[in-house]
Amino acid sequence: MNTTLSRATQPVSWSAVAFNQVPDSDNRIHSDQIAKAYGFTGALVPGVTVSSYLIHPAVQAWGLSWLARGTAHVSVKSPLYDESEFNVFVHPSDSGYDAELLSDGRLCAQASVSVAQRLPTAPVMRGDALIRPDFVAPPVSRALMEALQISGCASVRYLWSADHEMASYLREQQGMAALLRTDAAAGSGGFANMAFLLGCANRHFAAVARMSPWIHMETWSQNYQAVALGTELISEMKITRLFEKKGHEFADCEFNLFRAHDQVCVCTITQRAIYQLRLPGSAT
Repeated sequence: MNTTLSRATQPVSWSAVAFNQVPDSDNRIHSDQIAKAYGFTGALVPGVTVSSYLIHPAVQAWGLSWLARGTAHVSVKSPLYDESEFNVFVHPSDSGYDAELLSDGRLCAQASVSVAQRLPTAPVMRGDALIRPDFVAPPVSRALMEALQISGCASVRYLWSADHEMASYLREQQGMAALLRTDAAAGSGGFANMAFLLGCANRHFAAVARMSPWIHMETWSQNYQAVALGTELISEMKITRLFEKKGHEFADCEFNLFRAHDQVCVCTITQRAIYQLRLPGSAT
C-alpha cells in the first residue's frame, strides 16, 4: 500500500469556536472556578477535544481510511478556553501532515497525523478483570500509582452512542465530517470521533484513582478499526512510567480499546497526563 496521499484529498487548515463538552466533569479543571484557582483564565477545553480539532482535517480528507488506519501524535502546549476562537494550520507532507492549533495568538497544541502504510501488529486482549460496579476510587498519590503500576489496573466498558457527551467536539455537529455525525447515522455516519476514543483513555485513567484537577498533556494513537454507532468497547490500561517535573506528578499510560463482542482491537493510545498538579502559589 502506498503511503503517498492524493493531492486531491489533501487536508486543509480550518477554524472554529472551542467547545467544552464537560463543564460539570469530576475533573474540575474544566470548571471556571477551579481552573482560575490554578492560574488559568477559565475552564479548559478537554485535551481530547483539542486533539480532535487537530485530527479533524484528516477525517475530512481521508474519511474511513483514517478512521481505520490513522495515527496521530498530539501534544498540548497551553490551554484552549471554552468558546474561544481557534485556527488549525495544516502543513501537508507525502504521508500526512503536521499542524498547529493557535488561539489568541498562543500555540495551544501541535500534531503529526498520518495514515499507516502497514498497521502495527494489533495487541491481544489480556482479559483484565472489569472494574467492579461498587468500586470507589481511592485518593491519588504517588504511592498508589506505583502500586497500580505493579499490580495492574481493572478494565472498563464504554458504549459509543449518539447521546454520549463526547458525541460532538463542536457545539453544532454540522461542522464535523459526515462520517462522524450521529445525527446522520441512518446513512454512512455515526462513527466514533477521536474525542470519544481518546476520552475512553481519559475516563479510564480517572477511574483508577480519585484525582481532581488533572490535565491531559499528550497522546500517541493508532487506529485499527472504525467504531460504529452502538459499539461497546473494553479498555485495558497499563501504567508505564511515573515522574515528577516542576512540582507536577506525571503518568505515562498505555490503553488498548477492544470491541466487547469479538475482542478486536480498534485503537491503541499512549497518554501522558499530570495526575497531581503543583499547588497554586507553590514555587517551581
